[in-house]
Amino acid sequence: MDVTSVPERATSLSASSASRVESVDLVRGIVVVLMALDHVRGYFNFHYARFDPMDLAQTTPAYVLTRWVTHFCAPTFVFLAGTGAFLAGRRGKSRPQLSWFLLTRGLWLVVLEVTVVHASWTFNCWDFHERIGGVLWAIGWSMVALSILVFLPISMIAAFGVVVIGFHNLFDDVRGTDLGRLGAVWYLLHQPNHGQWWPEGLPGYTLGTPYPVLPWLGTMAAGYALGALLLLERSERRKQLLGLGLALVLLFIGLRLANRYGDPQPYTEPPERSLTVMSSVKLTPSQSRPFLWLMAFLNCTKYPPSFSFLLMTLGPALIALALFDRPIGRLGRPIVIFGRVPLFYYLVHIPLIHALAVALDCWRFGWSPLQSKAYFQLRAEDVPPNYGIDLSMVYAIWAGDVLMLFPLCSGFARLKRHHPGGILSYL
Repeated sequence: MDVTSVPERATSLSASSASRVESVDLVRGIVVVLMALDHVRGYFNFHYARFDPMDLAQTTPAYVLTRWVTHFCAPTFVFLAGTGAFLAGRRGKSRPQLSWFLLTRGLWLVVLEVTVVHASWTFNCWDFHERIGGVLWAIGWSMVALSILVFLPISMIAAFGVVVIGFHNLFDDVRGTDLGRLGAVWYLLHQPNHGQWWPEGLPGYTLGTPYPVLPWLGTMAAGYALGALLLLERSERRKQLLGLGLALVLLFIGLRLANRYGDPQPYTEPPERSLTVMSSVKLTPSQSRPFLWLMAFLNCTKYPPSFSFLLMTLGPALIALALFDRPIGRLGRPIVIFGRVPLFYYLVHIPLIHALAVALDCWRFGWSPLQSKAYFQLRAEDVPPNYGIDLSMVYAIWAGDVLMLFPLCSGFARLKRHHPGGILSYL
């Protein structure tokens, strides 16, 4: 892919080429719908306090696949946020205007993360002693950094994104505790942290950083550079996207087979006791071993996202962009609606899922441990012995949640279409 030549070639294309690319909205809609599955599973199933769904010694194929498929959400969402920023710049914004929009929207996302999103997760907006820098935190700070990068040539932005994605794992052994006061910066950039790292003058206040910014910034920068490809004619960009996606998948396979670099936890042979777990779903050892090996092969580090993790998720995302780059049919239209208002969807779906979980608890037990806590804050001793529901019911609730969200998202999409710009552009 000749990134440096794309902008020059694209300038000769019609203005319609820079219009909204529906395949981007469709893929983004798919991943935000899958994201809701992960959060419904967390609020209703309560497996996380009992076992890791990716722990092959305890899990089942259904849990593994339910968790693994949602790994595509955050990388694709962040990557396409960068792509959307590039396309926004091609729809009438000058570079200073685009930079200002990215700066202000990024800071707005950070504020939303520590206020509205925190309150939605916990239903407790008054206790400021603990905050979590989640996915909007990472996207927000990445946008702030991208607001500076947009003044560089597209080739340099692409190089920056590729270098950060490919080489940030070289610093996995650097620990914040070894850096003194600079450790707080390292927790923000690369090392997940859930303990106190504020200055000494603020004792008792914590900010968890499960989404360190650096690899996500590289992902967003790469997505911004990829936006140039979307200005090409459809047949050409489909070929480019497909080739690039396949290349990333092959590179992922090669790295995992070499098992030397790309993930801080190289894959190992699944433990023998995992065969007993598989037998519980009527799989023989000969049937179980290929599945277990595949899942161990695909079990890459998400926090922070390793090079292998990003290759594993972004490669298929690029292939999906190529395959879906065609007129959207009737079945795809509702998903496109979700993809056009992803932030609104995100802000609404968390309190909706949380409220439904509290309502179910109150119906079953007369009270809910989730009334002032997020599901990831609960421990086994906080809940009744029979807490949580079966995974099959999780899928049913997920489907109902998506159906309830559709009219809200559809109405908001119409509102944005009739009133573009202004404050609505920040949602």
